[in-house]
Amino acid sequence: MSQPGKKIKLTSLDDLGEAAECLRVLAHPHRLRMIQMLLANHYTVTELAEACELPTGMASEHLRLMQRCGFLTSEKDGRKVYYSVIEPHLKQIVGCIEKRFDGDAKV
Repeated sequence: MSQPGKKIKLTSLDDLGEAAECLRVLAHPHRLRMIQMLLANHYTVTELAEACELPTGMASEHLRLMQRCGFLTSEKDGRKVYYSVIEPHLKQIVGCIEKRFDGDAKV
């Protein structure tokens, strides 16, 4: 029931547009799997590609999109490039997804 005269704070449509774009990027099973892994440790594109059963080039594209949204960072160590999560809210978002959609979870 709404309360007359009570104002709610609404996020600007521009900000919501940016959020929607980043959520579209996140809304992919391979990207979600990569985020799950990267929340636990840093990995190379090859390791992530193998875990997702993807060609390395396709995994690189997924990582590039997530980096562009500010979810990930990369760091070179010799010839290897390691990816890691820098968006602190991803842990909560993925946690909600796991609670809601994990097939092994008890309802």
